[in-house]
Amino acid sequence: MENGTRPRVDTSTANPARVYDYWLGGKDNFAVDRKAAHDAIAANPGIIVEVRTNRAFLSRAVRHLAGPAGIRQFLDIGSGMPTADNTHEVAQRVAPASRVLYVDNDPMVLAHARARLTSSTEGTAACIPGDLHDVAAILEQARAKLDFGQPVAVMMLMVLHQISDQDQPHDLVARLMDAVPSGSYLVISHPASDISAQSMADMAELLTQSGPPMTPRSYTDVSRFFNGLDLLAPGVVALSDWRPEATDVRPAVAPGWCGVARKP
Repeated sequence: MENGTRPRVDTSTANPARVYDYWLGGKDNFAVDRKAAHDAIAANPGIIVEVRTNRAFLSRAVRHLAGPAGIRQFLDIGSGMPTADNTHEVAQRVAPASRVLYVDNDPMVLAHARARLTSSTEGTAACIPGDLHDVAAILEQARAKLDFGQPVAVMMLMVLHQISDQDQPHDLVARLMDAVPSGSYLVISHPASDISAQSMADMAELLTQSGPPMTPRSYTDVSRFFNGLDLLAPGVVALSDWRPEATDVRPAVAPGWCGVARKP
């Protein structure tokens, strides 16, 4: 950590980043994470394909932002374990000068990120500790790493469901977007409560029993995150329907909403 302390990794409670790592085929997880992952699979057998569908959405969105949209700065909040095709890898393949800052609140994620992150010579890739419940702290650190006088793509993929309604997630997102300049972008993916509703509700209940609460949301609730922004076509859609490519694996049902929007 930046202050010289080493926070304890909690191996007694499932962690969303480590569960996600297991679903993606990673090895940075513990028995409690694997149990939660298997419980979720029992409730929602399509979850493995779905998390990979989310990963494919990330790649498509970042390629568009680093390419036609001309974005060179990315703030990826709740990034999870480093795997293949992370935001900086995708962005820097398109635009080598891209600067990517990851934010996560799990000590294990931070340790692995700092050990593994490699950047292009022209760009940067770094990781800082942060929790979406404390937007001010994230912004304070981000301003030291990124130029907030230039557009920033704020990425929040499969993380906002960890913020309960009582913690006002829409206000947290609005505060982040208020801090970045015109021409910035917001990228969100989020578990759906109104697609495969029963299996998603069952999975949320199981994951909440073993780890932090999980709150799937409806199309209407996810769309609210983009209030005041200009949604790119095709708008808020299911994960597999945002500008799909011929090589993408497209499940029959992808119970997650996603979208990309520009700050005017």
